[in-house]
Amino acid sequence: MDRKLRAARLATFAYFTLNGVLLGMWITQIPDVERRAGISHAVLGGLLLLLAAGAFVGMRVVGPLADRFGSRVVVPASAALCSAALVLPGLAAGTWTLGAALFVFGVGNGCLDVSMNTHAVQVEHALRRPVMSAFHATFSLGGVLAALAGARALGAGWSPAQTLGTAAVVGLVVTGLAAPALLPPEPRPAVEPGDRSGSGGRGRAATPARIWAMAVLAFAMMLAEGVANDWSVLHLSSVLGASAPTAALAYGAFATTMTIGRFLTDRVAARVGDVAVLRYGGGVAALGLLVAALSPWTGLALAGWAVFGAGLSGCVPQLFSAAGHADHSSAGANVSRVAGLGYLGMLAGPAVIGWLTHFVPLNLALLLPVACCVAAASAAGILKRGQAAGQEPEAPDATARPEGPKAGRRS
Repeated sequence: MDRKLRAARLATFAYFTLNGVLLGMWITQIPDVERRAGISHAVLGGLLLLLAAGAFVGMRVVGPLADRFGSRVVVPASAALCSAALVLPGLAAGTWTLGAALFVFGVGNGCLDVSMNTHAVQVEHALRRPVMSAFHATFSLGGVLAALAGARALGAGWSPAQTLGTAAVVGLVVTGLAAPALLPPEPRPAVEPGDRSGSGGRGRAATPARIWAMAVLAFAMMLAEGVANDWSVLHLSSVLGASAPTAALAYGAFATTMTIGRFLTDRVAARVGDVAVLRYGGGVAALGLLVAALSPWTGLALAGWAVFGAGLSGCVPQLFSAAGHADHSSAGANVSRVAGLGYLGMLAGPAVIGWLTHFVPLNLALLLPVACCVAAASAAGILKRGQAAGQEPEAPDATARPEGPKAGRRS
């Protein structure tokens, strides 16, 4: 690996970690921000939808911008927006100002999410081996760092404005330091008149169908992840009667195996291919959640949540990677479609489970994400079809032919 590519990979790690830190710092300050704004839990829940709406808007807008101007421009701009916007909720003093602040922060977070994933696809392509899961693992580590730093700030008596303002300054500094190492845009292959196998003609028209299929799979898998985030602890406490400290271990077990699994998935994908990662990962996740949902014993349920996190860990990164590699001239737009619909799944999952609990017990409601994992595992072959289309534009590069398939597209 040459020095420039190594620097680009480290810079991408920095942006993924930064995104996790920025989002995590906001989460640690939610109770104080709620008190400062003088709003109820119900009002806060409604305002959080504005954050989600802003993120969805940012995701849809930034994808085409990344394709047009390159990730080297869009990633730092998105990180700067997200960092600067973080301080706004800490300054909000009422319902309307907090709502506006959360929407702007959501836009910045959505822009950073898609743009950094688009650049990660470019780095993965240059390395010619899977690295996407490791990038997503550092996002999780960023959340851990934010939890530690946020707890320290709360213990020191810092206000939300002080804490979030400091995090914003750090974010801007990291943004400026990492930006020069990002890769320049890849040259787009020229398409001869009448050539319909590259990024024009029917080849291009066929891409959205595959991308939307991957987006649906991302919706299903991130719905399952959202359920774990919001219902794992309540499952142990309300269904199995576990104590509060024991119930908290459910999410801890899930998050730990999810993070470890993402650090290991790239090596697994390099050996067995991304189709196998999604197929068997989805199957393992379904089995783990099924055990957790139906177990009458707390210990076995905890083990089930841990297995669920391990199986789920590598699935979404493979979908993001496959979408980005399907057509390099539209990588940003494709990643934005998959990430956007996946994000909606993460938001919808907890709400749907809550609605289902009006009709069935919580443990039976958890069979919905089990079914989502099974469906994604069954449809994993869509990644292989995406590979074939993604390789065609590179045919003129004779030096790349002996290298074999592009990064992450082995099957």
